[in-house]
Amino acid sequence: MQTEIRHLLECHVVGSDGQPIGKVGQVYLNDRTGEPEWVTVRTGFFGMRQTFVPLANARRSGEEIRVPYDREMIKGAPNIDVNSRLSLKEEADLYRYYGMRPTDVPPQRAGEPRTRAPIAEPVAGSTAKPGTRQAAGERAGDIRDDRDIEMTRSEERLRIGKESRETGHVRLHKRIETQSVRERVPLSHEEVVIEREPIHDGEVSATYELTEEDRQMTLYEERPVVSKETRPVERIHVHKERVQHEETVEGEVRKERLEIDTDGSARGGGQRRPGER
Repeated sequence: MQTEIRHLLECHVVGSDGQPIGKVGQVYLNDRTGEPEWVTVRTGFFGMRQTFVPLANARRSGEEIRVPYDREMIKGAPNIDVNSRLSLKEEADLYRYYGMRPTDVPPQRAGEPRTRAPIAEPVAGSTAKPGTRQAAGERAGDIRDDRDIEMTRSEERLRIGKESRETGHVRLHKRIETQSVRERVPLSHEEVVIEREPIHDGEVSATYELTEEDRQMTLYEERPVVSKETRPVERIHVHKERVQHEETVEGEVRKERLEIDTDGSARGGGQRRPGER
């Protein structure tokens, strides 16, 4: 039975329309049979309010308890203190509200008030002291002060950084290519020109004798001479420079949104910044 009750404490209540109502807060037992008869479901602002729901005609599937009532009906149930025993009048009011016939109410034992007691045994790992009442599903350390409650809202933001990676390489390499060169070169050479000049009588006074004589003249000509030399004609310098540009970065971020759910006669007083009164 205790195992079954702990399983109930881990369940979520689902209404007849399939909408989730809230998580089970406490389990109330029948004094006579010891069977679970009522559960409270956490509703309202941040689940601080607990509303009674009968387990009659409810169906449990896994971690869900499906009840034959919708969310609005459960939220409108009579407001009853969950930290005390369920009195006969309170129980009758609940049965009447949920449209259950008086014959559905189990008969009480003679001389015994009709009450329901919440599970008082602390959950394993709690710090409840002996003699104190701690309902199942509530652990020590839960926020119980209704004067001031708070919740932190978080959101994701993009963190954009930069990284360097290789995009390519530049290499300088020299090769020797052969090409034909043709140029016109002006050349000169010497040729023999024979000129004959007659000597007239009376122009020579001396006497000449016949002799043999050889004289020689050297002729010259220019010829093209090809030679090669190596000399620098161009200097190539390669360097890197950084070029700035912009890119558009897109991403999806998530953020938490707070929804304030009030019931009864609760009124909102607007929003204040820290330090304002």
